[in-house]
Amino acid sequence: MSDTFWIVVGFAGQLLFTSRFLVQWLASERRRESVVPVAFWWLSLAGGLTLLTYALYRQDPVFILGQGMGLFIYLRNLMLLARSAREKAA
Repeated sequence: MSDTFWIVVGFAGQLLFTSRFLVQWLASERRRESVVPVAFWWLSLAGGLTLLTYALYRQDPVFILGQGMGLFIYLRNLMLLARSAREKAA
């Protein structure tokens, strides 16, 4: 694949990753308190996976480690939210 393709992948990942802050800010403004909506974690996961893919292509160990560690945190938060939702439904 061309370098242009990978640059687009990198920018797409960065756009996804950055958009999570906009989502969090708007949700907080709406509720008039600091909140972290579920969409924040999904955007974190999508952006992190995309950026990890780009980092693997670039063979950047620092970037790979940073994104890889973040993915664990995003997945864990989604798991905790899912468990909480199941417990509330029961």
